Order: sequence, then C-alpha cells, then structure tokens
Amino acid sequence: MTDSIMSKAATMEIPINSNGDTRTLGEDDGLEQARKVQWGLDEKVGHPQGQRDLQQVMVSGPNLNETSIVSGGYGGTAEGIIPTSSIKGSSMHHSSSSSMMAEEATRGVAVEKFDMMKKWGLNTYKCTKQLISERFGRGSRTVDLELEAQIEVLRDTKKKYENVLRLARALTNHFYSMVQTQHALGDTFADLSQKSPELRDEFGYNAETQKLLCKNGETLLGAINFFVSSINTLVNKTMEDTLMTIKMYENARLEFDAYRSDLEELNMGPRDAVTMARIDTAQQQYQIQKEKYERLRSDVTIKLKFLEENKVKVMHKQLLLFHNAISAYFAGNQQQLEQTLKQFNIKLKPPGADKPSWLEEQ
Repeated sequence: MTDSIMSKAATMEIPINSNGDTRTLGEDDGLEQARKVQWGLDEKVGHPQGQRDLQQVMVSGPNLNETSIVSGGYGGTAEGIIPTSSIKGSSMHHSSSSSMMAEEATRGVAVEKFDMMKKWGLNTYKCTKQLISERFGRGSRTVDLELEAQIEVLRDTKKKYENVLRLARALTNHFYSMVQTQHALGDTFADLSQKSPELRDEFGYNAETQKLLCKNGETLLGAINFFVSSINTLVNKTMEDTLMTIKMYENARLEFDAYRSDLEELNMGPRDAVTMARIDTAQQQYQIQKEKYERLRSDVTIKLKFLEENKVKVMHKQLLLFHNAISAYFAGNQQQLEQTLKQFNIKLKPPGADKPSWLEEQ
C-alpha cells in the first residue's frame, strides 16, 4: 500500500507545462521529492497517531452514491455540478411510472377484449337457443307475411335470372367460336381464289360472304356482350346487395326474438330484487334489438321497392336490344344491326383490343 501511495504522490509532484513537456523539472529533484514523501508516509504509518489519521482518511473517503458530474473543465467553478443520486432517483421514478402506465394499458385492453368475448358468447348462446327452439317448433318467431313473400319472390327471381345469365354466356361463347370459324373459312376461300384460277369467282364469292357474316357476327357479339354485362350487374351486384341486407334483417329478427323470449321467461319467474334487476337489463336489451330489427325491416322494404323498379327498367332496355340485334342479324340486315347498336350507345372494340400487350404476356 505504501508503494502505491508513493507512486501516486510521485506522479502528482510532476508538473506538466502547457505543451505537455515534463522536462522542466529535473529528474533528481523528482526522485528526491518522492523519497521525502515516502519517508513522511512511513513515519505516519509507523506512528500510532499516523495509523489513526490514515484510517480516518480511508473511512471518510467519498461515497459512490454522492459522486458528482462536473460540467466544467479542471479547476472550474462548481456551478455545473449535478449529483448523480438525483439523476438515479428521477430515472428510476420515470421508468417505474412508464412501466405502470404500460401495465394499466395492457390490463385495460385485456378487460375490454374479455367483455367483448363475454357479450358475444352470451348473444350467440341466446340466438342458438332461439334457433333450435324454432326448428323444433317450441319457440315463437316474429313474422312479417308480406315482407317474407317479397323476399321469397326475389330469391326465386334471382335463380331464374342466373339461369338466363348462364345461357347467355354459353350463347356468347358458341357464337364467338362460329365467328372465328367463319373468319378462318373466309381467309381460306380467299387464298384458294388466288391459287385456283379456274374457281376464282366461286371461291371469291364465298370468301366475301364469310367476311360479311363475320363482320355482322362481331357486331352481334357486341350487343350480346352488352346484354350479358347488364344482366350480370343486375344479378350479382344489385340483387346481391339487397339479399345481403335481407340477411342482416333475418339475423336481427333472430336476435330480437331471442331477447324477447328471454324477457318473457324472466317476467314469468319470481319478482325478487335480483330478478327485477335482470328484468330491467333484459328490457333494455330488448328495446335495443327491437329498434335494430325495425330499422333493418324498413331498409329491406325500401331496397325491395327500388330493386323492382330498377329491374323493370333495365330488363326492358336489354330485352329490346337483344330482340332487335338477333332479328337484324339473322335477317341479314346489316344497317338495322348497326342502327340497333347506335340506339343503345354500344361501341364495338377494335379487333385485337382484348389481346394483352407484349409486356403483359411476359
């Protein structure tokens, strides 16, 4: 220990100039001062009073918890001294408060999810119970006879329109194949007309006929495609949207009947304090489900009305188009066929417009 203290003392006695040069003090003087310091320490350590002074210095040394951070340079003022104990305490307080807030937020989310699952489970149980009771004829259900009849008519109409759509698509595919065959046949006749001088006129007449039929067929395909597209929109978008609203209405009706049956069962039981509280809660839920059911029933009634009007308007236009286009094509009236397309604002796509570009094919 004495040697280490002596080395520290010797180091402390070496002056450093502004350029970091240690050659301003002689080597002999430094060693002499180091020996004096060591002699003084030895005297103090050997003396009882010196031992007590050394122990007092070691005991009264700086506490690590009271270590300070100095913002200034060496020998500066003490204005920038910040006790590390205050930093440690504030950081611990901030981290603990942050962790507590995170735990509270997590707990709140968990409680919210648990409540949602609880409500969903209770609602599912009531609806399943009501559905089973209706299937086995032991439960009553709310029925709107006029609305139920309209819904059944819509479902039956949708099935028939889906059949019309399927057949129209099949006709389009077959007719497209026929037009492509006529186009290939016309090209073959034209080629043979050039290579067979003795039958040039006959092959030429047939080539012109096939090309004319092909042109009229493409015009008719444009009318049929427009017809198919309109029917598809009516069936798979307009009617489907109304049926989705009807499905929501039927689910609301089942929930309404489930809470209605639950309220009726509670009203038939005893009237103690606990049961009265449950009856009040069931009455509130019953009112909520009743309002939801009536609102969706009104929505279904309005949508069915507008759907019927839209269906008549669309089908009147599309059936007239289909009839005029088919009649003009098989009558060979090219002008009438083209006039039909202009009447319904149908624009034909140029040949090859449906083919993907070379970038899309890559």
